Amino acid sequence: MKKCIGVFLLLAVLYPAGLLAQSAIAPLNSDYYHNIDRYEIQGGKIYPGFFTSWKGYQREQIADFVDSLRGESGWSRVDEFNLNYLSNDNWEYADSANYQSRKPFLKHFYRSKSDLYHVNTKDFDLHINPVLYLSGGTESASDQRTYINTRGVQVRGMIDGKVGFYSFLGENQAIFPEYVMSDVRQGLVVPHEGFWKGYKENGVDYFTARGYITFNATKHINLQFGHDRFKIGNGYRSLILSDYAPAYLFLKMQTKVWKLNYTNLFTQMTANVLGNSSGLTGSRSYDNKYMSLHHLSLNIGKKLNVGVFEAVVFSNTDSTSNNGYELKYLNPIIFYRAIEQQNGSSDNVLLGADFKWLPIKKVSVYGQLVLDEFVLDNIKEGSGWWANKYAVQLGAEYVNALGINNLDVQVETNISRPYTYSHDTDYGSYSHYLQPLAHPLGANFNEVVGILRYQPLGRLQVTAKLIRAKYGTDGTDENWGGNILLRNTTREKDFNNEIGQGIGSTLTYGSLNLSYQFKHNLFIDLTHIYRKLDSDQASLNESTNYTSMALRWNIPHRYNEF
Repeated sequence: MKKCIGVFLLLAVLYPAGLLAQSAIAPLNSDYYHNIDRYEIQGGKIYPGFFTSWKGYQREQIADFVDSLRGESGWSRVDEFNLNYLSNDNWEYADSANYQSRKPFLKHFYRSKSDLYHVNTKDFDLHINPVLYLSGGTESASDQRTYINTRGVQVRGMIDGKVGFYSFLGENQAIFPEYVMSDVRQGLVVPHEGFWKGYKENGVDYFTARGYITFNATKHINLQFGHDRFKIGNGYRSLILSDYAPAYLFLKMQTKVWKLNYTNLFTQMTANVLGNSSGLTGSRSYDNKYMSLHHLSLNIGKKLNVGVFEAVVFSNTDSTSNNGYELKYLNPIIFYRAIEQQNGSSDNVLLGADFKWLPIKKVSVYGQLVLDEFVLDNIKEGSGWWANKYAVQLGAEYVNALGINNLDVQVETNISRPYTYSHDTDYGSYSHYLQPLAHPLGANFNEVVGILRYQPLGRLQVTAKLIRAKYGTDGTDENWGGNILLRNTTREKDFNNEIGQGIGSTLTYGSLNLSYQFKHNLFIDLTHIYRKLDSDQASLNESTNYTSMALRWNIPHRYNEF
């Protein structure tokens, strides 16, 4: 990864005179991003230069999109509220933002509606905001009261109108519902997070840090370097790259020209961790592994976007202990599979495609296909060969459903064959910090997701979700293909593999969330979750009702939907 840093610094030196304005990225937040995407769906056409399959979005891009909508008529009061919210949240780039506060606090604070403190001059732009997440709840599966206590700060800005930066730091203590804490004790990781230690008798303590710098090397090429995460796709889940795993070190190069968006992502990730149920240990540095990914997205006309991707996960630790970045994978335009074969290596290469289609106004159809390994003859034979590893997503979204303003319905199905995303080496799986880079269930599952979002008032959002998944788990010393961290050389059989094999499990997850925005990015949430796991092994059965209330300030809702 040091080579990647060198390339980044070299470009920074070569292009200083030609740097163009570059904004920070809006942090990943499924509710926030839905609020943006729904307006493209409502219009029934792709906004020029807007590529929703790669998240996050540049704040300048969001502001331009919202400004383009201002010229249209017929917006409901709720839509006007949402557009004003997005403009004010990105006010430094918006033409139509009414961002100034009527009564700043002590003259210097909250001079804008969205920022605790800001500086906005020709040479320097700075936005500082506090971050707070205070949540408390109870559940039927445990007498333990749950809570989340997050305090932090978020900073973004720009220097000389050319180099953007972003940083988020947060200190956290939490006691999650029992199904999450059980997963922590068994897997030694906190979902979505990195290093952690025990807190009290049944809690976790962890520090969250993300940050990057970004600039445009040319009019059409953007470079970003730092520690963060991304998401590929238009669905609620992603089978290509999701934001489930924690942040990682990355260098990203994104080229937007004509109707194309071509993104290269080079990362350094954590291959394993050391610890026990009381927390992780730092007795020695954890082994690294690396991922290179490129994704090409093309807007065809005003209705259709298609994309193709290829990713490779590699690590030399197992064979030579020389755990460095393979320089050949820095090539931004070559097929990784060709390099892998040329090197005589067995790195884990995945490829596939995604699409989004807007057939009519208010409706979006989307999908993804991931091929981990694939032989067409074996598919035709229907033999259930283990190495036919693939994952498929298909979904649809209907906004302003049934003629009701701000009622949005989304239905999505995801399937993944056994052993998909796994590999025959210890560190070749499609994972980071022992957490999947794609779907939280790993592999060997089929899932249906239903989401209903209703915004009766500008400040009030009601969201109901129902998730039902069937998957297979492993018995002692077994590998039926769901745990992507296990070497697939330990598979149970070569043929007659099918989705859900192993210990059959059916997960039913339902949630109802009411979220009220008192002030800009200050929310009160009331959430109820029903979760039930029915397993062929009776001792694994689980059921809980979980109710919580949270105060959120400049931070997304925390979801543990698995």
